[in-house]
Amino acid sequence: MAPQAASKGPQTISISGLLKELKSRSSIHENEIAAAFALIFDNSLSAIQCSSFLSFLALSGRDQEPRILATCASRMREAAAQIDRESLRRVIRTRGRRAGSYRGGLCDIVGTGGDGHSTFNVSTTASILGSSLLLIAKHGNRASSSTSGSADLLQAIAPKAPNIEAVTAETLPRIYENSNYAFLFAPKFHTGMKHVATIRKELGFRTIFNLLGPLANPVEGLVEARIVGVAQQDLLPIFAESLRLSGADKVLVVCGAENLDEISCAGITHCRRVSRRRDPKLNGISGNQEEDDSTSDEEGESKATAEIDQFALRPADFGLSSHPLSEVSPGKLPGENAETLMRLLHNKLPKDDPVLVFVLINTAALFAISGICDADVSDMGHGDDGHVIRETGPGGLRWKEGVRRARWAIESGQALASLNAFIEATWASTANNG
Repeated sequence: MAPQAASKGPQTISISGLLKELKSRSSIHENEIAAAFALIFDNSLSAIQCSSFLSFLALSGRDQEPRILATCASRMREAAAQIDRESLRRVIRTRGRRAGSYRGGLCDIVGTGGDGHSTFNVSTTASILGSSLLLIAKHGNRASSSTSGSADLLQAIAPKAPNIEAVTAETLPRIYENSNYAFLFAPKFHTGMKHVATIRKELGFRTIFNLLGPLANPVEGLVEARIVGVAQQDLLPIFAESLRLSGADKVLVVCGAENLDEISCAGITHCRRVSRRRDPKLNGISGNQEEDDSTSDEEGESKATAEIDQFALRPADFGLSSHPLSEVSPGKLPGENAETLMRLLHNKLPKDDPVLVFVLINTAALFAISGICDADVSDMGHGDDGHVIRETGPGGLRWKEGVRRARWAIESGQALASLNAFIEATWASTANNG
């Protein structure tokens, strides 16, 4: 049932009919649910109807249906601060480093959170290492259930932290002109979330919003590759299908056997890989990035087919030893984790340090899923011996080559240089706006 204007005010919309249908578990089309969901972002729902909507959606289990997740994520992105996508495309074409099957697009590595393990900030650290070779659009926020979220970690970097609030829809293209890395701080892009923050806190249980973060990157459509971690194994096929429906290009959805929303350094990680294989006969292109970029996101989706494969990964597939999660789950505060991050970037951790191994595995996977490891030649820069490891593992990807590139990112100092470039770009952007 379509939302209707309530009698008590022109800005408030009633969804009473939809709530009754959700409560009775009637069959409701995803577009109706998404239309009601979109009302949250401009504060068009009363607090009681908003909390009821989120509660009934959770109780019905429909908040875990792939089509509903994909459609609601789309509405969330539509309500976000809008980026000048043409300007951003031009910067990506200029700065993107193409190699193997990586086309120089944006990449992300992100998890749903809520796994209860409170591990070291491995995704954020891996994103920094990844920016040595890839363009990274790391979507993140402060901690909600852990002791140190991605934003908390970055803001604790010493002696000079990035000004993450300076990265906005307006400044993002300029950030990328000087940096391979950008942190998209969720509150600066998803400003409508402020209308539901108190309600989520008072509800006290996880809602659809706890699943949408990894699906709501504001630069969706320009993201070429990503790793998405989920905290429950039953979410693997749900997220894979949702991302396939959304038109995602290269995705690795992962869940450690311990219900960890990262690739585990302790043992088995269950994976779903979404691969969108574009047909040159349909696209009218032959792998040329300039021609590919001229195709709209919608056209690209309609002219490509996606497949979902499943497999398992182990540290040995990366040529690395296993370490129990207790060695990377100290539950430390952001300042301590930031110190570890900087020691890692300065190449001061032992080669078999558990945190380093944890980071190498996840960075290697990001490199592998991006396609950059598919290159049969290597010219990364200073310190690169050019010896590509062509061995493939589960899923047919070069995981060990990913580790070689991740170690290079640290040992060459390129990951540290990339972080510093981002820090300077954020403060330069602040000065320009001031």
